[in-house]
Amino acid sequence: MLEIMRVLIVEDHEELALTVATGLRREGMAVDVVLDGHAALERTSVGHYDVVVLDRDLPGLHGDEVCRALIGVGHPARVLMLTAAGTIDDKVTGLGIGADDYLAKPFAFAELVARIRALARRAGPALPPVLVHGDLRLDPATRIATRDGRRLPLSPKEFAVLELLMAAGGAVVSAEQLLERGWDEFADPFTQTVKVTISRLRRKLGDPPLIETVPQAGYRI
Repeated sequence: MLEIMRVLIVEDHEELALTVATGLRREGMAVDVVLDGHAALERTSVGHYDVVVLDRDLPGLHGDEVCRALIGVGHPARVLMLTAAGTIDDKVTGLGIGADDYLAKPFAFAELVARIRALARRAGPALPPVLVHGDLRLDPATRIATRDGRRLPLSPKEFAVLELLMAAGGAVVSAEQLLERGWDEFADPFTQTVKVTISRLRRKLGDPPLIETVPQAGYRI
């Protein structure tokens, strides 16, 4: 299983949406943003997401309707509903239409991150809390990777690629999968982004080499 989380933020308050997206990207997630319910349904119809952070009080197509639509088509994403109304009745209503979790505004960013991670874990089989391959260790929770006890100075994207490769358990991961799971919607599929990131990652990992290039297929550890 590839573990990097893909998150869709559906929030009509653009400044809040972009602020949250920036914070989640710093946490190693791949994040896309849309500002209304119709755009959310368009995006989820063509893209894979582990978690949809959904503002309930959207203009046009209400968040409740977006949630019902996602449930209706069997979309696998977990839905975390946000709302300015935090009463028990509101929470019961939100959960009753199919949301997986409910968070009232204003919220603490750390709590939002924790809830997203918890929902993503429920979306698929659990992975070990720390990924290990020989003398290489990666802890997704603390965002720390070490080799032979030495902490690796990895950028967020380098960490994401390493996490994806280690989570694959020796299986080959294609460049397309790395791009889809590790980058957001603005990544250009025709660039050398993945190749350049792999090259930098190899240098930082040092010898003996760990990342194998499988011709016409991708990469594996």
